[in-house]
Amino acid sequence: MHLGALFIASHVLTSGSVRETARRFQLSPSTVSTAIHNLETELAMTLTERASGELATLIASGRVLEGLKPIMAAIAELGQWAGHDGAAAESDEAWASRIPVKIVTMERFLEVADQGSINRAARRLRLGQPQLSLQLANLEKFLGHRLFDRQAQGSVLTEEGRRAYQIFMAISQAWNDLKSSADERYRRTARSLRIGSIIPTGSESWVARCLGSLVSEWNARRNNNAISLVSMTADDLREALKSGRIDVAILDSVFGLESFRHRELLQTDMVVIAPPDSTETSVADLVAGHPICMPSPRTGLGHAAMAFSYERAPNRRLRGQDITAADSLPVIVDLVANHGYVSFLGRVSAMPIADKVRIVDLDEHLPMSYHVAFNHRKAAADACTVIIEVAARITSETVVRTIRPTDAGARETAA
Repeated sequence: MHLGALFIASHVLTSGSVRETARRFQLSPSTVSTAIHNLETELAMTLTERASGELATLIASGRVLEGLKPIMAAIAELGQWAGHDGAAAESDEAWASRIPVKIVTMERFLEVADQGSINRAARRLRLGQPQLSLQLANLEKFLGHRLFDRQAQGSVLTEEGRRAYQIFMAISQAWNDLKSSADERYRRTARSLRIGSIIPTGSESWVARCLGSLVSEWNARRNNNAISLVSMTADDLREALKSGRIDVAILDSVFGLESFRHRELLQTDMVVIAPPDSTETSVADLVAGHPICMPSPRTGLGHAAMAFSYERAPNRRLRGQDITAADSLPVIVDLVANHGYVSFLGRVSAMPIADKVRIVDLDEHLPMSYHVAFNHRKAAADACTVIIEVAARITSETVVRTIRPTDAGARETAA
């Protein structure tokens, strides 16, 4: 990371705009975007995100801006020393945004000053002496000052070199403070086991209870890997697993996950959930007499429900009928329980909310499976074992009749 990029990134976090920063410093937007991206990479954290085409700074950016203040002050002092003393603010900012000096170069200068010898510093840094000498010569050329007196016994700081030492030491210390926090975040992330699940219907659902029991049992066993949890649609879970953002996925379809190991959690069947005061006894009458809301086709459940609705319903009554798709199961349950809608769920998900909705069997058996998919990490495989044990324990009372004896054992596959 070089000082110019830090100066640019600091202004982006302050102004909240890549384009404004680019105009102010007479840079291309891609150069500014690269600067903020490099800072995020160095600190292992997200500082900005795009929202409706606009850049939004996140809460973490405030802490980073505070940490950058000593570096910005040192850059200003560096500018004064190099002849950019604030007489023309725009020109000074343009100069600061183009400082090519890398932090690693400054730290090598500090090492030479501390060792009093280029040769000794080069050995400690495991660099070639000519390479280090060239870097120092380029640094002196950029600053316009001689930093060392080369003597027989070594290299001694000049008066200008002592000033440079103070400035570069302030920058190095501030940067290392920022980086140490990033390194700790990276270590926590590396230890963390990231588990994603389909969105639970509510706190009483088997998914929510399964995850709660998993965390409790995992921590009770004093595992070294901390658990972090997130809920998404099945489609988003697949993408998160593929990209490495999560290690384990609890989902209702393993479509597209052939390259990952997966195990079956349980089997159930699809049912209709209807308003508690509804009186229709057949699925055809229910869907004909009530508005419909179901999980979107992005989910395994939604895909199965849509296929049933369009191709298996008697007389295909649902063709042409408006269907509201929602990726939030709690919203779907509320629409059914309180607003007269009907929907489709797996029986294992419907049973815990039987006091809120009316459960109606389909005219034909439509099997469904829930799965866990996971990556190569041993901790991920261990977590899957716990999840399967917990799921079996939690759902045994309510769905034992929906699981065939031959299917009770989970089957592990590997692509």
